[in-house]
Amino acid sequence: MKKIYKWGIIGPGNIAHKFAQDLQHIANAQLLGVASRSTDRARDFAKQYGATKYYSNYEHLCEDPDIDIVYIATPHAMHHENTLSCLARGKAVLCEKPLAMNLRQVEEMVEMASKKNVFLMEAIWTRFLPGIIKLQEVLESGRIGDVLSIKADFGYNWPFDPKSRVYNPDLGGGSLLDIGIYPLFLSLFLLGQPWEIKSKAKLASTQVDADCEMELIYLNKNQRAHLFSSVIKETKLEAVIEGSNGNIKIPGPWFKPESLIINAKNEPEEILKFEYTDNGYSYEAIEAMNCLDQNKQESELLPWSFSLTLMKMMDEIRNQCQIRYPKYD
Repeated sequence: MKKIYKWGIIGPGNIAHKFAQDLQHIANAQLLGVASRSTDRARDFAKQYGATKYYSNYEHLCEDPDIDIVYIATPHAMHHENTLSCLARGKAVLCEKPLAMNLRQVEEMVEMASKKNVFLMEAIWTRFLPGIIKLQEVLESGRIGDVLSIKADFGYNWPFDPKSRVYNPDLGGGSLLDIGIYPLFLSLFLLGQPWEIKSKAKLASTQVDADCEMELIYLNKNQRAHLFSSVIKETKLEAVIEGSNGNIKIPGPWFKPESLIINAKNEPEEILKFEYTDNGYSYEAIEAMNCLDQNKQESELLPWSFSLTLMKMMDEIRNQCQIRYPKYD
């Protein structure tokens, strides 16, 4: 890389801690500043990770000329506003998934990035992990033939609290935006945009989805994706890709693959293993910095078109399942 990139973080929550820890493993990355609505929280986070600046106002971080790129880790409902504030001031942005609450917001974010000629990428960290890169290589090699189906789940049991981020519609609660995005990412990544989506959800009393079942049907009618997400039940966190000449199983957690189990016809079973020296967020940070090195507005590995299509799919699922976010619908 050409330079040391100075990062800012907006929203010092749990995922921001993991991201900050991983920045410490990247030679050309420096965490310079942290912004929170709580001065104490921002100061404590900055001290913990060696950042020299902290802010009690998000706008002050956006305006700091020393910050090169901002990682946005606020709740879903704030991504749109926070990202636009950064882009308007010429700050490159790596924004946590989901990129926003709906397609209209994502379109506005992409339009602003294009207008200001500034880098923007959705932080779907799974896309950049070694196991997923290898999965793509194996599939492109044709070892298991044409992909016919994908099964993937992501579920955990979160105690009900209507005020919590997970169940509050004003914060983008429910399983779909929070974790359903992972199996949807995998299907879009491997099979592209579906021809038809069929979905159903069990709604919590707050009208967010407690769990969501999704079937994606493709123009080649032999192709299907069967996906599931839940915040009320634990799942195996597995993914299985069935091909015309075999299959690949990704044991849980498939979204941070530690192994691929490849069973191709007329071949012995092969197990590929992957080890991580950090939480797994360094790969997306490195991709963002590589793009900045090359003066790119978007990543070729995770372009704006992907994020737009992904959100379009989630909007369709929400409409089918009558999942409501009154402030944003």
